[in-house]
Amino acid sequence: MEGTTVPDALPSKRPTCFGPFEVDGVRGELRKRGVKIKLQDQPFQILQILLERPGEMVTRDELRNRIWPADTFVDFDKGLYNAVKKLREALGDEPGFPRYIETVPKRGYRFIAPLDGTAPANAPPHSGPVLVPNPASAQESRARFRRSWKILGSTVLLIVLAAAGAWYWRVRIARRLTEKDTIVLADFANSTGDPIFDDTLKTALSISLRQSPFLNVLPDSDITRTLRLMTLPPGAKLTNEVAGELCQRVGSKAYLAGAIGSLGTEYVLELKAVNCQSGDTLAEEQATAASKEKVLDALGKAASKLRGELGESLATVRKFDVPLAQATTPSLEALKAYSLGRKAQNEKGSGAAQPYYQRATELDPDFALAYRAVGSGYVSLGELGRASEYFTKAFQLREHASDREKLTISAAYYQIATGELDKAAQTFQQEIETYPLEYREYGNLGMVYASEGRYDKAAEITRQAVRLAPNRSYLYANLANFTLALQRFDEARQIIHEAQARKVDDAVFHNALYAVAFLSSDSAAMQDQQAWFQGKREFENVGLALASDTEAYRGGLAKARDLARRAANSAIKADSKETAAIWRANTALQQAAFGNHAESRQAAAEALKLAPASAGVESEAALAFAMTRDTARAESLARDLEKRFPLDTQVQSLWLPTIHAQLALNRASPDTAIHALQSASPIEFGLIPFVANISCLYPVYVRGESYLAAHEGVAAAAEFQKVLDHNGMVWNCWTGVLARLGVARANAMVAGTAQGADATAARTRALAAYKDFLTVWKDADPNIPIFREAKAEYEALR
Repeated sequence: MEGTTVPDALPSKRPTCFGPFEVDGVRGELRKRGVKIKLQDQPFQILQILLERPGEMVTRDELRNRIWPADTFVDFDKGLYNAVKKLREALGDEPGFPRYIETVPKRGYRFIAPLDGTAPANAPPHSGPVLVPNPASAQESRARFRRSWKILGSTVLLIVLAAAGAWYWRVRIARRLTEKDTIVLADFANSTGDPIFDDTLKTALSISLRQSPFLNVLPDSDITRTLRLMTLPPGAKLTNEVAGELCQRVGSKAYLAGAIGSLGTEYVLELKAVNCQSGDTLAEEQATAASKEKVLDALGKAASKLRGELGESLATVRKFDVPLAQATTPSLEALKAYSLGRKAQNEKGSGAAQPYYQRATELDPDFALAYRAVGSGYVSLGELGRASEYFTKAFQLREHASDREKLTISAAYYQIATGELDKAAQTFQQEIETYPLEYREYGNLGMVYASEGRYDKAAEITRQAVRLAPNRSYLYANLANFTLALQRFDEARQIIHEAQARKVDDAVFHNALYAVAFLSSDSAAMQDQQAWFQGKREFENVGLALASDTEAYRGGLAKARDLARRAANSAIKADSKETAAIWRANTALQQAAFGNHAESRQAAAEALKLAPASAGVESEAALAFAMTRDTARAESLARDLEKRFPLDTQVQSLWLPTIHAQLALNRASPDTAIHALQSASPIEFGLIPFVANISCLYPVYVRGESYLAAHEGVAAAAEFQKVLDHNGMVWNCWTGVLARLGVARANAMVAGTAQGADATAARTRALAAYKDFLTVWKDADPNIPIFREAKAEYEALR
């Protein structure tokens, strides 16, 4: 491209001066205050052509015809861009704030600086400014420059300054984005013939731009949803034309197009931001890479420059600018696999993406983002134990990521791997402060608050997430769950209606719909949700587990057992052994509570065999063994939990106190049990992340049993009533129905010790509670031990 002199650009015999510069067309030199500036042929020729008609536009076609003959140059646009860029660098000019050369979008260029005059017409061919520094000549030149400006006068100067200022703000404002604008990433145009760049460079650019606290890239899920509205498949290629239309539909400000081509052994990258309403170019950058291995670095540098041109402050560009190969991976093959994973996840779900993400970690064992992606996939599949392994690995490798991704990786590590809810909350808050428009972290912080039992704060922060991302179904589902937990049922229904109006959809959303239907005793709506789960490989097990819990709640224990086993088998088929183990552990707790101890122990053992490393499975199994008086296994599991999860907030403050309390009850030490449960009080309402409902409130239920054992009927009734008063958390868990029996037993105890009117009132309350429980269990399996006990107690009290 460079170094080809074309005779059409005729040199001027008279050196031309502007500002501190002198252009000697005869010698082909650009000088600054007498000192020669190194400049290649094409940039110098462009400058000469612009100086022929100062203030007038020179079209791109004219430049092409005069400098780039068609038979000697292939890519004129890139060549012209590079040449003008080098000319500007030599002049110290900036495209966003030009003093000398102004770009006329899509048309050409204009020389805008005032000229200081030319040498006399009769001067010798080489007369004019000297070729080497000369103090006297330089001083005379500066004096002449000052005199010319004095002659212009203050009025002309003010006019020029006003015009320049107006132009500056017009161009600057037109090109700037705001922090509320979103941009659409088009697919890269790849003319290299090498498929390694397909999808890969777009993913890399997205990660690079995500470092910016200023720019907001439209998420892939929004793109997929909009493509469907455009009657295009989810994986449709985002050409510039499609990206422009999509950009307009979603109300984004601009789309960002990328291209890569090869010139011999080098690669040329181009980025261009285009206003999707007007079609005007807002900013563009070009970069070259000496080899394939240097492409990511070149792309990252171009993206950083583009950020500044689009309006981001230089301070944040510099602060958040980790080199792209370090922020992702130096392996294009690993990044390609990661990109295919993102594409599969967006089009087919987490299960389809996992093999690609796993492959990325194999190709580059230091690829932190790929480990995090695998972990996130396992979270969505309910495999929290396996997720913890990958989040831990990502945390160990977090230096191989951008500052933003470090925060995301750290937050996931604290939330899932170590269970340190306070640290997770702090990290999410830090990310929100730096990236206030990132809806995901608002949603994640809401989940942390809910896990701590702080549903008011969880609902508040999740509402902010919904405002930022009004088309995310899981955010509506979480918000509905949190309002249910706060017993605001009408509000939860309204949230569901808002989501349905937006036609959002996913498994979490249907889980919430089932809960609303159950709490409303709407059997038809519950069946509708069951139908949605059927046939969906990854989520069918959730629908079966919900149905199992409902059957157990109604006393249909045989049906519940069958559905729970089907749920476990379905989860195993979907490669979710930990989820299968949770459903078996739930069965173990149900059986223990209903009095079938042998079946409970068998189910707990099966659960541990399926997922022996899972904190959730081990916690539920330990409690089940404790409830069936298998003290040795319960204590062994409790010791293991304490050792393996020393920092986990819920393990240490919710599960272990409950397990120890149940073991104390087995030893007939209710006071010890009550004392053990004191540490569970701050988070006893916390959301349990690995079950279908929000929480079964096990600590509250066991505390009620402890007060019964201590013969404190009033206190016991208050604890069981607490479970009933929070049915928005409990849903169809067995504790919700057995709490009714607990209230009956507690009031019967009061009636037996009180006298007079107090005894009569307590007896009336007890009879009503027994009747309530037996009404729910009117079709219960007759051989359930606790059912037989309840009927006998009711008859004796009558």
